[in-house]
Amino acid sequence: MKNKIQVMLVEDHPKYRKVIEMALEDDPSMEVFNIFGAAEVALRHVQDLHECAAPDVVLLDLNLPGMSGLKALPWFKEYIPDTNIIVLTQSDAEADVLCAIQAGATGYLLKSSTVRQIKEGIRTVMHGGSTLDGKVAKFIMSTLNERVPVHVQKTALSQRELEILTLLSEGLVKKEIGDRLDIAYGSVATYTRRIYEKLQVPNAPAAIGKGYRTGILPTKK
Repeated sequence: MKNKIQVMLVEDHPKYRKVIEMALEDDPSMEVFNIFGAAEVALRHVQDLHECAAPDVVLLDLNLPGMSGLKALPWFKEYIPDTNIIVLTQSDAEADVLCAIQAGATGYLLKSSTVRQIKEGIRTVMHGGSTLDGKVAKFIMSTLNERVPVHVQKTALSQRELEILTLLSEGLVKKEIGDRLDIAYGSVATYTRRIYEKLQVPNAPAAIGKGYRTGILPTKK
């Protein structure tokens, strides 16, 4: 069993790459697996990796020289399917967010995120969750509000599950939700799994999207 979370960074900006590298190396629970400045080079490296040798998490920029992060994402999922992919980018464009989630990203963070938020996002996906930048979550909310159908679909979400789904839509991670509701992290994780099961979705971004499309989450006036 690995003692540290192995993180691969695919980022072409040298200064930002160094900031993330130093932050990860400074965390006793994480370790830099490898760093690449181009998606093609990273894909060649992981293509022949055995499952046990693959990184736990890939932090993937979208705006890369040559192959973009969006085009590379499906290949990462094919070569290292059990690895969590967190998009770490400057882009909050609707198309980029939705395409990344549909391609299998388990998280979408903006480069304006703090180092603490990035590391918390890594821990979240390693515990089976998804991480979504607060700004992106609000953007998805406002976008999906315009697409809510007239007929509201009823669900069997409990009041507590609805509270947690609402907080997820605001960009909070499980630890923050536990603090807000004064319940244990494990309880939040259990409620979150039930939400995914009831909504038949794989992760938080998908749950938020379905929440607004079906009217489970109220639209803003």
